[in-house]
Amino acid sequence: MTDDVAAARAAAKEKSAFSHPPVDPDTTAAYGGDPDHVIDFWTPRGGSGPAPVVVVLHGGAWRAPYDRRHVSPFAAFLAHRGFAVASVEYRRGAAGADGGDPVAGRWPDTFDDVAAAIDALPTLIREHLPAGDPRRIVLTGHSAGGHLALWAAARHVLPAGSPWRTDAPAPLRGVVALAPIADFEVADKLGVCGGATRELLGGDDHFAERRPHADPALLLPTGIATTLVQGGADIDVPPAVAESYADAAAKAGEVVGVTLLPDVGHFPLVDPAADACAVVAEEIAQLAW
Repeated sequence: MTDDVAAARAAAKEKSAFSHPPVDPDTTAAYGGDPDHVIDFWTPRGGSGPAPVVVVLHGGAWRAPYDRRHVSPFAAFLAHRGFAVASVEYRRGAAGADGGDPVAGRWPDTFDDVAAAIDALPTLIREHLPAGDPRRIVLTGHSAGGHLALWAAARHVLPAGSPWRTDAPAPLRGVVALAPIADFEVADKLGVCGGATRELLGGDDHFAERRPHADPALLLPTGIATTLVQGGADIDVPPAVAESYADAAAKAGEVVGVTLLPDVGHFPLVDPAADACAVVAEEIAQLAW
């Protein structure tokens, strides 16, 4: 397949994923004082008794134009699969100067927000999602959100003195990271999302210094069950990024599952109309139930 054909196919799949109208949540709650400090909740459809909670962290290269609304059809899809769902918003990079491209993420705000949201979740689930079981939580995230899911599950292995470090692992059933930006060194070499990893950490002057606090490939082993779902035809976050993370985990003595979907690109993983999305739901179920 030529690069032009691959790019055209990827664009069509992205258009399909973004073609679904946003789905309103059942309720929304704040975990902080900023307008982006909110979590949308969907109650599970069908079933009886408390259901596992899937925490969704959206992608979009940590950039402001992409918020949680674009994955609301995916969140609703999971709710119809019997999961309780919590979709987290967080602060992303501001618009570029003089009309330029938006910046990827904010340091340290993006990380502050994800840490605060995860810490607040057990209480918010009990208050706003009574059909959800806070003892059975699975983190999932797509692309940049996959990075944040892996990072949130690894806070207990952050360097000593890190403001986000926890004393113990988060009480999670596991993580299912979807085409995650999971290894910053490889992603940076490949120019993933227009150099978004370097921007997220504050640019060239801070990349090496801040990587140990932010790069999932350096935060291993976590001791938390982890599965990566990766499209084999993904040209946005190529399979090499997930493969490098899995290799780093193996070297650290941890087995990370990798489900590689041949001929699948980046966006079908969160497109309810795509077969790949059903595979994602099954991978989550393997850890949640």
